[in-house]
Amino acid sequence: MQAVVLEAFKEPLTVQEVDRPEPEPHGAVAEVLGCGVCRSDWHCWQGDWDWFGYRPDPPHVLGHEPTGRIVSVGSEVEHVEEGQEVAIPFNFACGTCDLCRNGRENICENHVGLGFMNEAPGAFAEEVHIPNADINAVPLPESIDAEAAAGCGCRFMTSFHAMAHRAPVGAGDDVVVHGCGGIGLSAVHIANALGANVIGVDLMDEKLEKARELGAVATVNASEVDDPAKEVRDLTDGGADVSADALGIAVTCQNAVNSLRKGGTHVQIGLTTSEESGMVPLPTDEFVAKEIDFKGSLGLQPSRYSEMLDMIETGKLDPTALVEKTIDIHGVPDELAAMSDYDTLGIPICTDFSN
Repeated sequence: MQAVVLEAFKEPLTVQEVDRPEPEPHGAVAEVLGCGVCRSDWHCWQGDWDWFGYRPDPPHVLGHEPTGRIVSVGSEVEHVEEGQEVAIPFNFACGTCDLCRNGRENICENHVGLGFMNEAPGAFAEEVHIPNADINAVPLPESIDAEAAAGCGCRFMTSFHAMAHRAPVGAGDDVVVHGCGGIGLSAVHIANALGANVIGVDLMDEKLEKARELGAVATVNASEVDDPAKEVRDLTDGGADVSADALGIAVTCQNAVNSLRKGGTHVQIGLTTSEESGMVPLPTDEFVAKEIDFKGSLGLQPSRYSEMLDMIETGKLDPTALVEKTIDIHGVPDELAAMSDYDTLGIPICTDFSN
């Protein structure tokens, strides 16, 4: 089958023929119907994230935002069946550790990152293997098109967890999102659906325009003001209730924290680059004096996908509104290369894997 293969970090990606996966006893194989092209794939290609284990040994198949149709199941799978259309979280869980048993399977003790670790070749491919399929394959309602549902992959579902669970955002909250790429725009859209007054902050006018289309009540172009955090504090009469850094660089994280009012909550969604290597200086005394909460957010528990899917079914959320364009598998390398200059808007989706 065809797949996008990382042969060497930072070197051009290629589409190659690789072996089709076979299901493990507890696993299943899905034909990939759609897979988002995400900046996290770019980070993996660049060789980032070795500081927390997301650095596979080349050659490795990339891709971590798939939906698919089950084509084969292992002998010990009980609930997943051939022909089912499923969403596939990138944060594979074991289903048996204490965290999984307590509803936190997104941070499973035996976590495996799809497309980011040797144990889980990715989904820029005709087929992908899903370990522990009864946990990690989430059946899609018939009303949700599987190809379109690829738009609710990593960026969208991570933002849902961040806004709905980790903050959590409530009606009337002032929420500021720093960085309006795919994950930031998802957060804008979701926070708006949850009843918040959302402010988007970015350097690019077209991304800020998209944020307004998705529900932002105000935007700040950080390249046009001296202090983006002060702009947010002025717009919100003292600071936001919730801030999110959706990019993962020092300046956006710091600006997001400095946008908060007393008693506010910061949610870190973006992961850092090799420049920060996971370490960002923050105003610790401000956390103390203002009793600010700092929370991380990783993926979404498969057991809580139904909350997001219900909101999509009823029209409160629309991940397709963030889909910039659809491409075939041969367009994936160029799409990732464009992310080196932040030259993408919204969420590109790969929907043709055999062209």
